[in-house]
Amino acid sequence: MRQTIFWAALFLTVGLIATFHATAADVTTGPKNGVLVIVGGGDRDNAMFRQFVKIAGGKDVKLAIIPTAASSKPDYDYAGHRSATYAREELGMPNVTVVHSHDRNVADTAAFAKPIREADALWFTGGRQWRIADAYLGTLAETEIRNVLKRGGVIGGSSAGASIQGSFLVRGDTKSSRILIGDHQRGFGFITNSAIDQHVIPRKRQSGLIEVLTDPRGKMNGGINREALLGIGIDEATAIVVRQNKFEVIGKKDGVVLIYDPNLWTSSTADVDKYMTLSPSTKYDLAKRTVLSR
Repeated sequence: MRQTIFWAALFLTVGLIATFHATAADVTTGPKNGVLVIVGGGDRDNAMFRQFVKIAGGKDVKLAIIPTAASSKPDYDYAGHRSATYAREELGMPNVTVVHSHDRNVADTAAFAKPIREADALWFTGGRQWRIADAYLGTLAETEIRNVLKRGGVIGGSSAGASIQGSFLVRGDTKSSRILIGDHQRGFGFITNSAIDQHVIPRKRQSGLIEVLTDPRGKMNGGINREALLGIGIDEATAIVVRQNKFEVIGKKDGVVLIYDPNLWTSSTADVDKYMTLSPSTKYDLAKRTVLSR
């Protein structure tokens, strides 16, 4: 009898541990250290970029700008990208370095990664997010990008530079940004179990993340737990500032962030009810998937 009770207790304990690990793996979390500034594009007056610089510590921080998403053309002026020009000439930032390559072999070298290793903050520009994935995932550059956060630095990005920060890469197809689940599906995952879309209001993309989270055509790669993903759609000139598992919405007065939690849906839920609208100053808990304040 005692042996039976022992084994029953053991199996129950193992089952609970297994359940805990499975559940923990499904939780959406932000970085343990550092800060993310994730902008939905359309920052025409650079208000969100200025906020990023302020959060990073001001104009004297060592800033690395990665414009790789902007183009695939070798003769594009990456070094003179408007973000770098604005930082240097308008904000008077003396420590701005542009870091770029489309060559993964180059991105995997210590010499290329050195400016990232020395940076206090890092900014990804807009363009096509798959270009960032192509160039840096799995390289030494990616390791040093992650180390910016580990040492308490700030990583920001707009448009493509926003989507790359999620774990699933929304609109990561080389053929068209209209393809939501494409040939590049992995982002950096600075926010785990997340899919980040941008320009959601002016480009009428409110239904995009619904397609990603339901994957009706079965296009998502194996190994991606679609059911664990939290969708985050960010309006233009609007951003979320992420510290650990919580974020705050900042930006233009009428800007919004849309949150898509498929755990709250049923087969009869209308698309318009599949997302929650957050306004500036709203705070949200990623892990608990709850609004903290409005």
